[in-house]
Amino acid sequence: MANGNDEIIKDSNQVPGLDYFYSSFFNDETIAPCKKGENMLQLKQHDVFVRIETDLEICHQLFEEFSPKKSLFELWEFRYAFYLGDKCQPVFLIFERSGEPIGLLPLWYESDNDELRWFGSWWQEGNTFWINDKSLIPSIINLFPQKILLNAISVSPRMAKKLGFVADDPKYLLSLEEYPNIEVFLQKFNKKKRYNLCRDQKIILSYHPKTVINRFSDIENLFKLSIKRFADKDKSAFVRPERRKTFREIIKLAKEYEPRMITTEINGKIVGVDLAAIHKGIYYSLNGAYDLKRYPGLGNYTNFVLIQDAINLGAKAVDFLEVSYGWKEDWFKPIPLFQFKGYLDQGKSLMLGQ
Repeated sequence: MANGNDEIIKDSNQVPGLDYFYSSFFNDETIAPCKKGENMLQLKQHDVFVRIETDLEICHQLFEEFSPKKSLFELWEFRYAFYLGDKCQPVFLIFERSGEPIGLLPLWYESDNDELRWFGSWWQEGNTFWINDKSLIPSIINLFPQKILLNAISVSPRMAKKLGFVADDPKYLLSLEEYPNIEVFLQKFNKKKRYNLCRDQKIILSYHPKTVINRFSDIENLFKLSIKRFADKDKSAFVRPERRKTFREIIKLAKEYEPRMITTEINGKIVGVDLAAIHKGIYYSLNGAYDLKRYPGLGNYTNFVLIQDAINLGAKAVDFLEVSYGWKEDWFKPIPLFQFKGYLDQGKSLMLGQ
């Protein structure tokens, strides 16, 4: 249970008024206010209106209506966990034609950066545009000169180039259909790398580690291990009480996905904790922390534990998420992702309607 110091609500993180949005976030050459309502704008040269919605409950309903729910990051309860941590104001853009909704851009406003981002923060991956009429996507992108960051977008490289997106950090995926067991997976490495990985395995196994499944109270130990490990370097994200609350909520809110926690003990002491989630046959490795100072090979050992756990559960793939951190590119297949920071910041203005 979260302690009182972790229950933080940012009253200052409120959405600005429509006038501020119109003057600061939108391109007035492509969109203009209309008389249909105080929260309504119209795309110029299109019969499409844009409604700005900030009420959380209505945003929830819209999210459920438009989300394809193909990945963990397209589930409301997963993104809502980040809302409960950061309390950023939702700013959902609903695109309507002839009074009917045809698309949704689920964003939130980060007052610290004075910027619009995906609802749920930069943490969300494999983002797509929930627009029924895909021909509108260039015009929607052209609404934003700056003050926006849409990261980790999943589109083809050809489409990314057309839309003026730039490369983001790739994500890393292990296909368990291609590598159905650990032995087959090991063969992808060269002889020296296989030797080093097997050596790490033997060293950790010599300590007779114990694996504990789904002792979710160990999320607190994941925080402690992470904070301790990065104390002398970059600070752990879990230094922030908001991020600790988010990860507690990821476990607590799970309905459409299954949380999974792997704890490693040596000599009765917790030396590693991993949090994963399973959705539609994909095993998502969300976060982990280890006592690498005392057990240097523990990270490699735990990766194999996670992969074997996914195999045992019948998963189709393991998603090790974005950012390599200096090791993932040697292990897994990179999946390209892209980002958009506003066409002025990226030095490109799109032609309307292209």
